[in-house]
Formats: sequence, C-alpha cells, structure tokens
Amino acid sequence: MSRLTSLIALTCLGLFVGCSKAPPEATLLFNGKDLTGWHKQLEKGQHGTGGNWGVTDEGVLFGEQDPPGSGNGGLLLTDEKFSEFELELSIRPDWGPDSGVFLRTDEKGGGWQVYVDHHDNGNVGHIRLETKPYSVPFCPFKFSRVEPKASQLAMTVDARTEEWPEGVFEHSCTMEEWLAVWKTDDWNELKIRCTGGELPVIETRVNGLFVCRFNAAATTHPKFDQEKALEVAEPTGSIALQVHGGKRWQAGERVFWKNISVRSL
Repeated sequence: MSRLTSLIALTCLGLFVGCSKAPPEATLLFNGKDLTGWHKQLEKGQHGTGGNWGVTDEGVLFGEQDPPGSGNGGLLLTDEKFSEFELELSIRPDWGPDSGVFLRTDEKGGGWQVYVDHHDNGNVGHIRLETKPYSVPFCPFKFSRVEPKASQLAMTVDARTEEWPEGVFEHSCTMEEWLAVWKTDDWNELKIRCTGGELPVIETRVNGLFVCRFNAAATTHPKFDQEKALEVAEPTGSIALQVHGGKRWQAGERVFWKNISVRSL
C-alpha cells in the first residue's frame, strides 16, 4: 500500500483529530461538518427556544446559550426518531455548564435525560425524567471541585438519597469507581442503551465504566409515579443534546460533542 493510500485509509477510519467515526453496524448522527440531520426544538420549552449550536473548524459540534450567557437554552434534536437503540458519543464539557443527553425527546425538550452536569454538585451518567410539569431526578451522588480552579473532583452522596430504599437502580457504580475514570479537562466516551416501552430500561457507561442500569418499570424511587410518567413519557422520540437554561452558563462556556453514532435495536 502506498503512503498516499495509507493516509486516505486512515482518514476514512476517522483517526485524525476532529473526524467523526461510527462503530460497526452503527449510523453516524453527526458528520463533522454541519448540522445536517439535526434541528433546534420546534416549540419553546422550559429551557428556552433551543440554544445556539454550531461546528468548530476542527469538526466538533458545540452548544451554548443564545446569545451566550443570556439564560436562553434548549435542545438540538435529531430529525430521525428512535425507540430502542445504543448511542455512543464523545463529550468534552467546559467546567460550569449544565447539559445532558435526552432520549425519546419531544419538540418541547421533554424526555428521559442522561446527566451531563459538569459543575459543582453535578453528575454525569445517571438519569432524570425531564418533563414539565413532572420531573424526577435519579442521582445517587454528585461531584464538586476540590479547589475552584483546579481539575480535581470530590464526590458526595446526594442528600435526596436518604429517602431511597433498595432498588432505585438495578445497578449503580460507586463514587470511587466514577472518579477513577472521568477526565475533567479531556474527551470522555459516553455509551447509552435504551430499551423497553414507555417505561424504558436505560444503561449508561462512561469511559467503559458501567455507571448505571435504570429500569423505570421497576424502580423503587419513592417520588416516582409510574402513572404520571406514562402521561408524559413517549416510547419513541428524538435523541437530543441540551443547553440548560438559566444563569449557570456564562458567556464563552460551551459543551463539545463528536463521534455521535446510533445503532437501532
């Protein structure tokens, strides 16, 4: 194989910085060039009108408030809708933004959320039912910076878990396990598996660590009402990325995404 042919092959495999790649049998959702296949939410939701989304010169998708620091956020949704699937993506959030990956999302930004809250008292990898007026957090622990400008994180138990019986999650990693794999100022790999009907089973992995397995039909969360959830949750919807509304985001802060792919089940 010639040197030129080798370079072309490497490029096609997505081994250069900024390129997008999909695992075998998966479909790329982000082409590394533009927002083809995506749209901002069509209706104003609880976080705003949609946020500002674009692609960097390096081929990385970014999200921020619109205009930056204004408090107006929202979601970027896939045009295609999904029910049961495995989603893979790389994430690199600035420190401070509040974000998430949404599953089976509607045009107002409601649905099941996997946390990407990269701030003090934040969490990445656990679950929330994010709908209005009915929302429930499933967050067993949270992290904060040891020093305001340092990368080192420390974990604490979320006080809301004091009311939790056994069985809120079918599996959840420990705080120590999560801290051992997360890279605060670098790219992290997030894998999400969503199966089941209107009350799904959601599994998440961060950098290979099995973070949680949440079964909405079986969870013992004392504040989770299955009947209320069935009124707002959908069995099919878009996959979406979030820019949280409100004043937590500061001008200049962004969340970055690449290598976004999905495999329908």
